[in-house]
Amino acid sequence: MMDVKGKKVLVVGLGKSGLAAALFLRRRGASVTVSDVRSAEALADQIPALLEEGIAVETGGHGLLTFRRQDLIVVSPGVPVDTPELAQVRTFGLPVLGELELAARFLKGKVLAITGSNGKTTTTTLVGEILKAAGLPTLVGGNIGVPVIALIEDSKPETWSVLEVSSFQLETTQEFHPAIAVILNITPDHLDRHGTFENYAKAKERIFARQGGEDFLVLNADDARAGEAAARSKAPVYWFSRKHEVEQGAFAAHGEIRFRCAAGEAAETILQLATIPLKGDHNVENVLGAVCAARLAGCDAEAIRRTVESFKAVEHRLEFVSTINDVEFYNDSKATNVDATEKAIAAFPGGIPLILGGKDKNSDY
Repeated sequence: MMDVKGKKVLVVGLGKSGLAAALFLRRRGASVTVSDVRSAEALADQIPALLEEGIAVETGGHGLLTFRRQDLIVVSPGVPVDTPELAQVRTFGLPVLGELELAARFLKGKVLAITGSNGKTTTTTLVGEILKAAGLPTLVGGNIGVPVIALIEDSKPETWSVLEVSSFQLETTQEFHPAIAVILNITPDHLDRHGTFENYAKAKERIFARQGGEDFLVLNADDARAGEAAARSKAPVYWFSRKHEVEQGAFAAHGEIRFRCAAGEAAETILQLATIPLKGDHNVENVLGAVCAARLAGCDAEAIRRTVESFKAVEHRLEFVSTINDVEFYNDSKATNVDATEKAIAAFPGGIPLILGGKDKNSDY
């Protein structure tokens, strides 16, 4: 655990995680400044709470001197790591941490971290519910809406923190060390930020960079780029597959989801495929990833089965809205890349009037 008392700390970016980080550091005795490119008017809701805590606020751009006068810089996930200010302070040897990395240094207990281009939120939510149903003390946060730093106060040595982590969060990690890491899939996304698909994939792989022989890495055997990561893992690899049996991990076969603990062992039946309440093959993959991670965390098959069978689609993810004039409406507004949209369309037999909009992230349409 790092000591920040008396240290000068700059928090760059005032999103949800930046605000949480600034307040956390101030309450631990750091002298905190927050810097954001947005105007004071745009940040009017957050600024009073910061000033009340004695946190200095810089708006409308980043002052180079502000960056140089610090002992530590904490970067919010939405801030690109190659901004000129951050590039320059690195040449001075100033430590630059992301909110995830900062929080991980204070978090007690074990971490189960989940990443992927698609399915992160559904799988993270499902895993959290399974662990709770199995009686394990569980916290859920990360890219799912609750900053990791907000979990610290409630974490204990026996706690499992189930975290959804994005490529933006992972690219600034150094010592982040999940006991169980899951990569659901790696398909092109955020190329406007990472530049190339390979840069993006390497950011995802940082989820297991600090793992060792006592940890577990869970990979999708049906996803070519995710599968490549196995060769670089120091942790034992467990697989999940919708298409074929795996040596160790979770797979679909004969209308069932099964789990095999180790190569050569008999596989146990966890649940029937027909009882999964979520639409689409991609959600079968999400369930398989969740089953594998939950078994490795020590959850029993019955707790997994009960939780999966009663699980409701997460908001904005192929979420049923209503039937109007015999037309079913689904909200899939979290499909923010081409692959996610393709998988959503594939979940229906046909006859889909598709309503699309959003931001082009240099993906291939």
